[in-house]
Amino acid sequence: MTARPCLANDDPRAPAQEAAPVIVAWGAGVDSTAMIIEMDARGERIDMVLRARMPERPETEAFIPIFEAWMYDRGIPHETVCYTPKRFKHWPPYSDLLENCLTNGTLPSIAFGRGVCSSKWKVGPQDAWTKAWPPAQRAWARGQKVVRLIGYDCSVRDSQRYAHRQGQISDLFEYRYPLREWGWSREDCELRIAKAGLPRVVASSCWFCTGMTCNEVRMLPRAHLRLIVLMEARAKPRLRTCEGLWRSSTKGLRGQEARPGSMTRFIREQGLLPPREIDRIIAQAPTELLDFLEGAAAVPLHQRPTMRNWLDRFNAGIATPD
Repeated sequence: MTARPCLANDDPRAPAQEAAPVIVAWGAGVDSTAMIIEMDARGERIDMVLRARMPERPETEAFIPIFEAWMYDRGIPHETVCYTPKRFKHWPPYSDLLENCLTNGTLPSIAFGRGVCSSKWKVGPQDAWTKAWPPAQRAWARGQKVVRLIGYDCSVRDSQRYAHRQGQISDLFEYRYPLREWGWSREDCELRIAKAGLPRVVASSCWFCTGMTCNEVRMLPRAHLRLIVLMEARAKPRLRTCEGLWRSSTKGLRGQEARPGSMTRFIREQGLLPPREIDRIIAQAPTELLDFLEGAAAVPLHQRPTMRNWLDRFNAGIATPD
């Protein structure tokens, strides 16, 4: 969307002429949403809100336009950014993390104990967008740093994440953590969102993320469950250190539900998809996808069908190669 016009000088949120711009990293989850709401209520500056496009859970996808409308009504500028692959070699073009994993026959890096997917698909696109943003360029030319707001609350988990980032030095950004400045917990954030009259917000994550809980997987629509089965089946020949998207089985200690390391096995055991459908996907879809990839390799890039073309057919129950 187009950024709001400059605020009047008597508005407490009006930036001084030489002030460094303030950007919020919005993950569409509880913490960053509550942070934006409270900052607006306190009259604190927000020059831009950036969200990286990801394969979000259905509840998050439904909430995003609601909160975007909320920001629009209050004149808070916001943009959605995405990582745009440019080098496909002999692969069909892909556009998101799901398509990338299916193309390469692997799982998201978090399934192997690494967090590279967040850096590549979230942080990287936001950095690239900011570097092309005139207010940021002018600030850097003045020797200033862009202020980047991060929504870490005071919970144990976020305190660990904060400790890992604390003291991080960047030539371009100054990091600020308003929720921690206010002493807010996760519950405080949830209450603030409810007070604003907005729908309940769920934790933001890809719907095939290792961090998904058993109940969250149970709530996924059939189309997403089928794609999880496909992703694990496509990656299985290369898996050596993990069972699947959940890495390894857990026994359900400390009140947690026991679950296998493979989401496919969980889907089968819970009866979330018919066994015959699961078996058919495992037996046929990876081979059909490989045939599609090989066919795409023989086509010039500008004429090459995309991974989305194949996925559209898979989702329709066709999934046959060109």
